[in-house]
Amino acid sequence: RVLPVSDDPMPTYVKTDEGTLAFQEYFVRRQCRPVVTGFEFRNVAQAAPAPGVLETLRQADLVVICPSNPWVSIDPILSVRGVRAEIAKKTLIAVSPIIGGKTVKGPAAKMFAELGMEASAFSVAGHYRDLLDGFVFDRIDHDQAITIGGLGLAILETDTIMKTPHKRADLAEQVVEFGLELLEEQSL
Repeated sequence: RVLPVSDDPMPTYVKTDEGTLAFQEYFVRRQCRPVVTGFEFRNVAQAAPAPGVLETLRQADLVVICPSNPWVSIDPILSVRGVRAEIAKKTLIAVSPIIGGKTVKGPAAKMFAELGMEASAFSVAGHYRDLLDGFVFDRIDHDQAITIGGLGLAILETDTIMKTPHKRADLAEQVVEFGLELLEEQSL
């Protein structure tokens, strides 16, 4: 079952050195060229969670943040009334969208750099630090294992580039297994 976080409009705007742009204007028309200085989620304070969203989160044992842009994909979801609070009660794992200082797709690495942060798995873990129990990142970023673990997170280093259906299924299986291990440890 796929649920939108809200049925209310809450457009994302990108603050840039050339002014504030609607995300699609920034992403498609301007091809991510302007320098990013921040983000704005309009109407998010008034947006209500879609029917079933909070109930589904309450029933979940494990929540996984998939490898997506923290600012324009995940933060709008976390900003909807009640969502962050429900997720904070759960065992939460995030999978890094940054691999070897780059993104497989999209402007996340560029955004990190323009916001004055290193584009790294460690920076992604730091972005979600107050919510996470576990963090999954690519073996390419093995040199960051100690610093990520130093955030107090359980870690899983694995191959996170999903070029084939088999690789996607394998990563999903590993993430769920990692989550089940965390749940078991927390129940002891």
